[in-house]
Amino acid sequence: MPVKNRFAELQNEITEWRRDLHENPEILFETHRTSALVADKLKEFGCDEIVTGIGRTGVVGVIKGKTDTAGKVIGLRADMDALPIHEATGLDYASKTPNAMHACGHDGHTAMLLGAAKYLSETRNFDGTVVLIFQPAEEGGGGGREMCEDGMMERWGIQEVYGMHNWPGKPIGSFSIRSGAFFAATDQFAITFEGRGGHAAKPQETIDTTVMSAQAVLALQTIASRNSDPVEQIVVSVTSFETSSKAFNVIPQRVEIKGTVRTMANETRDLAEKRIKEICAGIAATFGGTADVNYYRGYPVMANHDEQTEFAAKVATDISGACEEAPLVMGGEDFAFM
Repeated sequence: MPVKNRFAELQNEITEWRRDLHENPEILFETHRTSALVADKLKEFGCDEIVTGIGRTGVVGVIKGKTDTAGKVIGLRADMDALPIHEATGLDYASKTPNAMHACGHDGHTAMLLGAAKYLSETRNFDGTVVLIFQPAEEGGGGGREMCEDGMMERWGIQEVYGMHNWPGKPIGSFSIRSGAFFAATDQFAITFEGRGGHAAKPQETIDTTVMSAQAVLALQTIASRNSDPVEQIVVSVTSFETSSKAFNVIPQRVEIKGTVRTMANETRDLAEKRIKEICAGIAATFGGTADVNYYRGYPVMANHDEQTEFAAKVATDISGACEEAPLVMGGEDFAFM
């Protein structure tokens, strides 16, 4: 049976899996229910090997082709974790877990890979071996790194890994792909400004961390507008601003701001870290305070290999008839900027 026909038959089942996952989201490495569901499905499909606990809560399934002594060992990867967001969609299958939601589509990724696992287990119309990789903690926890450090790549001799990300707004049945840099590096920062708290009616006796931090929030935007080459892509976003005082009439002793940096080139990534530290230290010193900058390197730029990208594009075209060479997209869990 043609691939498209078989997946048309599986669509309702895959949809049920996705909705079940959506109703029961789990954060970072706490994907215990999700991992158990995945392992049970892989066993039901007849995978040749199923291993749990890779990278703490990751799951790996192995499917051997008709001739497993020839051909490559290919990894197919999906992430499983949700985001710490309270869902307010009103959907029939909305999250049942407070402050957890599959807002980035990992429920869809997991369901898609389960669908592929069922199809490949049924047909085995390939040479070599397929290794199914179900990763926890994509949303900032480094789950992929944890799985690799557990020896996943060496244990199964994985030669290449393929994955995909849903992209709301693209026409149904179409794919976007390109070689080279595609998804941005993502870094995080947490900056604590320290001053001298006091009564709001006597600001002259304080070192005002609120004003200090507010100026830093605005100044950090100049990294993109005045420090980076205009043709380079960079987004610096301050996403949290928290003071040590909750009173209306108290200037806080301390303010902490947090945020993310997204870049498409290593040089721009280095520039952003350098300038964040310099800007915050300079502003704090101007006011007589201090800035403690903690900068955390996250995922590097995701770059596609030329040969594998060409192959993936051909497969997508053969199956869907609607693959396009994608431009880099700015705006939009894991990136052009994601």
